[in-house]
Amino acid sequence: MNGSVSSPPPGRTIDIELGGQEVITVELDSLDPSPDDLLEVLRDGHCRVWIWTRLAAEYWRKGHLDAAETIIRSAIETLTSSGSVSTIPPLFHSLANLLVARAAKAPKLILSKAVQDKMTEERPREEYYREAAMFFNQGSRLEAEHGESHPLLASLTRGIIQLSANHWEDAARTFDGILTEKPTNIVALLGKAKIAYAKRQYAQSLKLFQRVLQLSPNCLPDPRIGIGLCFWAMDHKAKAKAAWQRSVEVNPGEWSAHLLLGLEALNASKNESQSEEDRRDEFLAGTRLIEKAFNANQKNSAAANALCELFMQKGQTKRALKLAERTIQFADVKGILCDGYIRAGRVCHREGSLREAMLHFTKAKDARKDSVLAAIGLAQMQLENDETAAAIHTLDSFLQTPTNPKSVELTAMLASIRASSRPGMSSADKLEEKRRARDLFDRITKTLGAVNDGLAHTNGQPQGLTSSSRKLGEDTEMYIEIAKLYQGENADRMERAYKQALKNSETSGKIEPRLINNLAALRHVDGHLDEARTMYELAFTHAAGLDQSTAEAMSTSILYNLARVYEDQGETVKAKEAYDKLLARHPEYVDAKLRLAQMLADLNHHNEAHEYLKQALSSQPNNLNLRAFYTYFLIQSNQPKFAKDFVFLTLRDHDKHDVYSLCAAGWIQYHQARENRDSTPEGIKERRRGFQRSAEFYEKALQLDPLCAVAAQGLAIVVAEDALGSLGGALGPLTPDEASKRLKNSREALDIFAKVRESINDGSVYANMGHCYYSRDEYDRAIESYETASKRFYGGQNVPVLLCLCRAWYSKASKDQSFSAITTALQYAQKAQHLHPFDKAITYNIAMIQQKAAELLMAVPPAKRSLKDLQKAIEQAGHAQKLFASLAADNSQQLPYSREITDQRRKYGENMLRRCEEHLTTQRQWEAESHAKIEAARHRRQQEKEKLDEAERVRREEQRKEAEKLAEQRRLAREQAQEWTREVKRMESDEEREKAAKKAKRGKRTENLSGDEGVGGEPKQKKRRGGKLKRSAESGGENEDEALFSGDEDEQKPKKRTKKRAVRDDDDEEPVAAAPRKKQYKSKETISDSDEEMS
Repeated sequence: MNGSVSSPPPGRTIDIELGGQEVITVELDSLDPSPDDLLEVLRDGHCRVWIWTRLAAEYWRKGHLDAAETIIRSAIETLTSSGSVSTIPPLFHSLANLLVARAAKAPKLILSKAVQDKMTEERPREEYYREAAMFFNQGSRLEAEHGESHPLLASLTRGIIQLSANHWEDAARTFDGILTEKPTNIVALLGKAKIAYAKRQYAQSLKLFQRVLQLSPNCLPDPRIGIGLCFWAMDHKAKAKAAWQRSVEVNPGEWSAHLLLGLEALNASKNESQSEEDRRDEFLAGTRLIEKAFNANQKNSAAANALCELFMQKGQTKRALKLAERTIQFADVKGILCDGYIRAGRVCHREGSLREAMLHFTKAKDARKDSVLAAIGLAQMQLENDETAAAIHTLDSFLQTPTNPKSVELTAMLASIRASSRPGMSSADKLEEKRRARDLFDRITKTLGAVNDGLAHTNGQPQGLTSSSRKLGEDTEMYIEIAKLYQGENADRMERAYKQALKNSETSGKIEPRLINNLAALRHVDGHLDEARTMYELAFTHAAGLDQSTAEAMSTSILYNLARVYEDQGETVKAKEAYDKLLARHPEYVDAKLRLAQMLADLNHHNEAHEYLKQALSSQPNNLNLRAFYTYFLIQSNQPKFAKDFVFLTLRDHDKHDVYSLCAAGWIQYHQARENRDSTPEGIKERRRGFQRSAEFYEKALQLDPLCAVAAQGLAIVVAEDALGSLGGALGPLTPDEASKRLKNSREALDIFAKVRESINDGSVYANMGHCYYSRDEYDRAIESYETASKRFYGGQNVPVLLCLCRAWYSKASKDQSFSAITTALQYAQKAQHLHPFDKAITYNIAMIQQKAAELLMAVPPAKRSLKDLQKAIEQAGHAQKLFASLAADNSQQLPYSREITDQRRKYGENMLRRCEEHLTTQRQWEAESHAKIEAARHRRQQEKEKLDEAERVRREEQRKEAEKLAEQRRLAREQAQEWTREVKRMESDEEREKAAKKAKRGKRTENLSGDEGVGGEPKQKKRRGGKLKRSAESGGENEDEALFSGDEDEQKPKKRTKKRAVRDDDDEEPVAAAPRKKQYKSKETISDSDEEMS
């Protein structure tokens, strides 16, 4: 196997020789998505590099990036093991390109608190870029070592990596070198075109894209996309659309053209000159195209951004929020990033989450300082929170920044807020606010008048105002509000102001270098370095065309600013060249020397930096800012003695009231006194004097500047550590009230730190607050402060803060007897050791914590520990023994620990570990017994549950049988009652017949009776009682159904007893008579009760 890379054979197959005469042909158009079988063949065939790369490229072309990466990595491993290391560089270059391709689909920013689109498990784009650069460097190193050269592939890979890292100048030089050798290289031409477009050199970029199209009409990525973008940027919208439409025809599966055409259609739908139907059709077509583009590539931020707006209009807030978060995480440019934050803020605002909305709008404003919607959204949130003053500040600050767009809507919002009266305003404040509102409304009318008069037109279309701005000009209420503000003023004032604005517009054609320089400086301060750099270069070019006297002074200032932006961008070589040019022109330019010194100090070239500062001081010895920087340089260079002498010299000979020098003197005095370890009486006295002088310096600084946060923090440290007292016993014996004194001092220091925190946004404030909480034994709050300092300001990389966290968790564990807390302490110590692997004090702390963890668990009863934790602690204690042994055996002269104490800890650990097996046995026995008890209790509960279930089942069965019995009884009762009803009716008909016969018979008997018998005899009494029975029967007949079918037996019993007595009276008086006895059957209740008594 040779080291040359042959070109792949023509056709869509590859033949792989396995040795002998056996050849396997691989169909490239029908590759298996899983390359495992193919890898075995490639390994057995000892294939050349181009076969591996060709197959990887085919998988890559089909979209199987994982398979392609597997093939390349397997090739590297196989060729390395076979000794063909010299042939590997192309594989490293291919792998680097593959990782760059992966980076394109990776999130650039991962939101840790994403609600809908969580990507915390994804790798960020920067990691792929770093890994790609690593593999590229590795391949280049192998090429240099083995003399193998693949210049084209290496150069292309280098250019692609540089381009992906936004190193445009370096990438341009790389691509130029390729094109010098091969002017038709497609990748290099595309790279150059992209760089030219990024630099807004659209004409040059267009020519390059067209050249690519001529050379390779079927090239992917499609150069027609770039051609359309260049035409669009050059305001040839129709040509741009035609280029994208042609791209869709040639490559219907590519998403880029669909997205751009969709965005163009959405923009066209906003053209008010079209009919409503045409605008609707354009909107629907654009929506479909954007959805198609997003479905093809869901990692594209522009498509997600456009779709987010559509879902917001539909009211689908959850999907809109997900797309907004997708936009934020995959945004490549600040404009789209800003839009993503704005839309996320709007969704949260709609859902009522004002706090999250404010955070999103704030981040949008940070992403683009010139974003109108971000400023308006933030101001709206502040108004929602009744923070009117903050809203005014937000809008006013936006408008006062010259580089920001002068938004008519934002100006109107600010003017309206200022015009409205607010609680707590004095009369003078109201007048001032009205004056400012009037000025703002004047600005609005000037803007509207300028555009409506045709001064800002391009291609026949009015520019500078949106449809909402034009509608604002037609708003009646706004002009009414202006009229109220201008009561008593001349109405012609607005016109005069408009003429003045027109005059300014007409005279703005000439470019003023000073203005460009000032605008660039503002962009520079706002962090827009690329834009500031472009503007500085433009200003420098224009300044060169002025007359000699003006150009020299102006060019000097602009060149210095340009050097500063180079420095901020990390291009130290260019910055140094610019500073050297300045010093060549003006050798006494102190600011240039100072910046050069800072750059050299950052590169650890302290001697050269020191030389520049000495030269500057010799030129301007009275420059307090220069002297302050030199003091800072000496402190950072670990020269506290020289720093002390220099700062005292500044206070003595130049300005004894210089606040910076006073604070620096206070810090130096305190640091030296604190680090003084002399325990003799004279040494303690000297330390006391140092602390006293430190406090005096801080106090004097506060007298001169009561708002000096640095001096306040220095005094707070003095108070917290009781430096003016006993310093915790270091400066004298402890007093009986030492504990209460310590709490009081820490409380006072915390109050100061809380105020300092509002002025200084630095991790040292939170670290000092953590120290105070720790001294008060408030370990939880101390941990919170330390973690804030570590995560927010130091990125978890500050070793002293990590050790403070370790100490706080260790103390919390000792106090709470918590194994989890001491485990956390160990983790922080291990993080610190990872950053400082050779720090022996950290190693000692780790050993101490591991030993203490085992000691803690052995001291607690078995019920408060687990066997797993105990085993882990014992294992760590064994590791601690090794650490103590190595530390005790260290024969270095200066050690940050006591060798004797270390050896004692080792011996103590040996004794403790001898008891480990006993504790393990006890723990196993206890857990076994506990488990048995739990199982027994569970078994008992199960048996009790089964008994209860059985009893419940039996009860329900009895209830069911009782219910069935009762239902049967009721059925029989209903049937019997119905039978009795029929019998009563039958007897009533018989009774009627008997009455008729009885009348005839009674008539005959009356004739034979005497008068006395006819008056007082039985018949009259029977008639009266018969009437009584009849009424009872009639009343019973009315409730016939109720009496027969009611289940309320208690309510029926009294009636039954009454009627039984009536029947018994009749029976007692006429035991022989049959008719009256039959009358009792008219009452169903009487019959029922009689029947019950019989039964």
